[in-house]
Amino acid sequence: MSFSTKPLDMTTWPHFAALVERHNGVWGGCWCMAFHAKGVGAAGNRAAKEALVREGRAHAALVFDGPDCVGWCQFGPTAELPRIKHQRAYREELTALPDWRITCFFSDKARRGKGVAAAALAGALTEIGRLGGGSVESYPEDAEGRSVAGAFLHNGALAMFEAQGFCRNRRIGKYRWVVEKMVAAEGG
Repeated sequence: MSFSTKPLDMTTWPHFAALVERHNGVWGGCWCMAFHAKGVGAAGNRAAKEALVREGRAHAALVFDGPDCVGWCQFGPTAELPRIKHQRAYREELTALPDWRITCFFSDKARRGKGVAAAALAGALTEIGRLGGGSVESYPEDAEGRSVAGAFLHNGALAMFEAQGFCRNRRIGKYRWVVEKMVAAEGG
């Protein structure tokens, strides 16, 4: 399959919203709000996400298969996405916060296992470069040798990040890693 990516903004919001609505708000109405500063609950997440997009305070690389939005990768500056899982373990060996975090992936259930997440990650890295680059961190799960349903890999798979040049920094859960990469500014 050949996918294209576009940034989440008000011109692509209707495509993002349609995908989320087709999947009942994603993970119980999250609307990809769980990593932002505070959630407002499933009932208010749609409006809160749309407001953040309108204000330029929500970032994602949307994946398209032709005209259809089939997935995304959420990323943003650390201050935009302060809530991550395994906070205590994360802070134990923290030396400096990254410039950017990649926190969440979602693929349309009909397209899982077809490369949507990998296309979304590549799109997010392109957008980060366009927005000035810098240090990028994420928290994928090591699924090697285990059977893990794609729907539950909302932080992505470790192997996918390593294929994009990320390096393991430290483990923060039984199967969860902090991975990092420097992304050059576009044209830099």
